[in-house]
Amino acid sequence: MYSIENFPKVILGFAAYSGTGKTTLIEKLIPLLVADGIKIGLIKHSHHDIEMDKPGKDSYRLRKAGASQVVLASPYRSIIFKERLQQTEPNLMEQLNCLNINNLDLVLVEGFRNEKFAKIELHRPDLGKALLYPDDSSIIAIASDQPLATSLPALNINDIEQIKVFVLQFLSLKSVDSNNKCIT
Repeated sequence: MYSIENFPKVILGFAAYSGTGKTTLIEKLIPLLVADGIKIGLIKHSHHDIEMDKPGKDSYRLRKAGASQVVLASPYRSIIFKERLQQTEPNLMEQLNCLNINNLDLVLVEGFRNEKFAKIELHRPDLGKALLYPDDSSIIAIASDQPLATSLPALNINDIEQIKVFVLQFLSLKSVDSNNKCIT
């Protein structure tokens, strides 16, 4: 079993308060990385109850009958449903272990800002929220729409190409040794 520290693929998160534009930025970033040949997995945290299944469908009925895990597979995609016995916040490692990492180069994570793994903070001062950095030592850069006084690399939140270059540099700094441990 892996931990975040020895996960065999590079993990990079985007952390910010709601409304900062995490999903929009990642949605623009992924095609640029894919165009450069990077195979990406993504984990997104949600505070909302999610329901992708439809009442009356076989997978829904079987899940509601008590199956704690259901894999719905088609020629186009597979969906994994995992029921939680109690309403608890998911942890990142549990979600990472759901991925088939064989064909991935990079795992992008949206959210899970309270967990310790490399993250780019997205910050918009006009929202009136405090920076997550320096209270979070795992933040490696800050992308903002205004200049900030920080010792971390400063990125322009609206310059997706600049953010892509930073992500590619981060990815190239990480390598996997023969024991499948990420090292810097």
